[in-house]
Amino acid sequence: MKIASLLPSATEIVYALGLGEDLVGVTDECDFPADAVTKPVISRSAMSQGPRPLSSREIDQAVRERLGAEQPLYILDKELLRREQPDLILTQDLCRVCAVPAGHVEQALEELGTAAAKVLSLDPHSLEDVIAQIDVVGKLVDREDKAAELTGTLRARLARVKEIALRVPTVTVFCLEWSEPPFVAGHWIPEMVQSAGGVNLLNENGQRSAEVAWHQIRDAAPEVVVFMPCGYYLDEAEEEAQKFLHQAEFADSLAARNGNVFAVDATSFFSRPGPRLVDGLEILAWAIHPEAYPEPPAGTITRLR
Repeated sequence: MKIASLLPSATEIVYALGLGEDLVGVTDECDFPADAVTKPVISRSAMSQGPRPLSSREIDQAVRERLGAEQPLYILDKELLRREQPDLILTQDLCRVCAVPAGHVEQALEELGTAAAKVLSLDPHSLEDVIAQIDVVGKLVDREDKAAELTGTLRARLARVKEIALRVPTVTVFCLEWSEPPFVAGHWIPEMVQSAGGVNLLNENGQRSAEVAWHQIRDAAPEVVVFMPCGYYLDEAEEEAQKFLHQAEFADSLAARNGNVFAVDATSFFSRPGPRLVDGLEILAWAIHPEAYPEPPAGTITRLR
């Protein structure tokens, strides 16, 4: 079966099911496992790449401008689609900033006369949704047994985190998904906080990420703050954090005063709703309750000073 993946988490699922060789196209952001970067790029960012990386403020402004002008954030290689004729295309409608929407893909297929391809939109809102979509993909690609084995392991790890959380005191937690302007993390993140024995602040389970103000973060009095900027690796998150750590209202927050502010590798373990999201849960659990959970591997989280 020929498979095209239009989002990194779907690429990770395909590889986890042992079907990496079936991938005929991925995105320019697909980098895990390492073999993914060898695949033809079928979808890439439409954001202009200048001589220097854009700041978080500049990225936010550019995205707002393109969305306001109804311009696409991703460019689909229609010629590659025509040439490869994939049987299955994995995409999403959850977030316009993250990938080509399913409706745009179906429109392109009709234009190319290749509408016979199956388009599956992966739109999880919870941890269980993230895990369950692996079973859905497994069924479509005739890897039901492999998918069941993988999801069984992920559910067991999730249950273990929840079991430990029942025996520890609750801790108030704020997850910062973007810094300029500040956004509270949404979708599956609030549930991850709760599963790890935390009380999530300023957002509810399944809700989208939302813009907040620094004084709201301070007034919510989080005991722990986790900076997980969408699309940033750990070193990038650490660098970006220097822009707000000394911001007066944030510096006055309970977590900052007590030294409980962390940065994580958000790209690998929090932004992408794939198998490694459970790794992210275990990392988050340690940040909230370091006395109760194993310390995560080096390079996944750091305490910010």
